[in-house]
Amino acid sequence: MKQIYFAALLCLGASAFAQEVQFDYDRSADFGVYKTYAWVDRLPVAPGDQLLDKDIKRAVDDQLAGKRLRRVESGGDLHISYRGAISQEKEYEHLGPGPLWWGDGRVTTSTIDVGKLAIEIFDPASSELVWRGFVSKTLDLSRDPDKNYRNLEKAMAKLFKNYPPGAGKKR
Repeated sequence: MKQIYFAALLCLGASAFAQEVQFDYDRSADFGVYKTYAWVDRLPVAPGDQLLDKDIKRAVDDQLAGKRLRRVESGGDLHISYRGAISQEKEYEHLGPGPLWWGDGRVTTSTIDVGKLAIEIFDPASSELVWRGFVSKTLDLSRDPDKNYRNLEKAMAKLFKNYPPGAGKKR
C-alpha cells in the first residue's frame, strides 16, 4: 500500500488538470542568511520507497541549487523534510444535450486519486518552521518512470517559484 502511495506521488504532473500550489512562510525570517541545508527524514524510508525518496530529494535539490542553496549531509542553515498523502474524491460528469436541471442525459461518477506533497523547511537554530509548500494534483498512474520524474520536476519548479518568499512576484 505504501509503495503505491509513494509511486502515485511521482505522477503529480501527469494528467490534464493543473497543479495546485500553496505556500506560507515566516514573515520575520531573514531568508538571505540561509546558504546551506540538510535533509531530515521524519520517518524511516521503507526499502520499496527508496527510489522515490531519492527522486523527490533530487528534484528539490535541483530547485534549491538554483536558489543558491548548497546541500550538506549534516548541520546546515536549514533542515528540509517532505510528507505525502493521497486521497480519493468523487468526480461527476453530466452526459446529455442540455443542462442537468432540464432532466436530459445522465450523470456518471468516478473516483479520482488526488496526491499532495508537502515540503517543509525549518531553521534548526530556532527550531521554527520558516517555509512550507504544498503541491496537489489529480494523479494519472502512468508506469513510465522517466515521464513521472519529469512531472515531479515540473511540480517542484512550480512550487519553488515561491522560494524564497517574494521570488515569484514580478517587480
